[in-house]
Amino acid sequence: MKIDFNIYLITDRHATTLGLPEAVRLALKGGVRAVQLREKDLPVRELLSLARELRGITREFGAKLFINDRVDVAVAVDADGVHLGGQSMPASAVRKIVGSNMLIGVSAHNMNEAKEAEAGGADFITFGPLFPTPSKIKYGSPVGVESLIDVKKQVNLPIFGLGGINGGNTGLILDSGADGIAMISAILSADDIQRAAELMNRRIGEAVNG
Repeated sequence: MKIDFNIYLITDRHATTLGLPEAVRLALKGGVRAVQLREKDLPVRELLSLARELRGITREFGAKLFINDRVDVAVAVDADGVHLGGQSMPASAVRKIVGSNMLIGVSAHNMNEAKEAEAGGADFITFGPLFPTPSKIKYGSPVGVESLIDVKKQVNLPIFGLGGINGGNTGLILDSGADGIAMISAILSADDIQRAAELMNRRIGEAVNG
């Protein structure tokens, strides 16, 4: 499998007034082609049920589904990949479990974590937070696009900029070397999710294609 998407939508069912499956469906209608199910507070049975539902929806649109942290759930629903955070199993250990059948994404907040992800066999990383954002406040101050530029020079992996993303800064992020954008509220909290996804897709396409 390859990284064939520019928008990496991370779920937060509390960010939308709709049910999460409906919100994800609208985002996919708007052109999103990769979704990370990240609902850390759900009991595993509920998470598994939701993952199965999203697996069906993403398949309808030819989109990829990633499961945050839970390799077992990812395997159970035949997800396309798993996404690992700082408290997750190392990418090298997960690779031994899933082999080449799944993509592995890793969250990185500094150069050392990005290099560790690459050494561990990750397929891509999310890097940030680049800008202030409530969902990432526990990770400290924003790292800024300068850090993204440095990481891109030293890490040979696709990098998705994360944190405080909006329509006004996508061009700056991509100009700084990011291969795509990871986001939650810019799409899921929009009044019109499909339209927000369409606009973000267009902005990214314009930035990528000059």
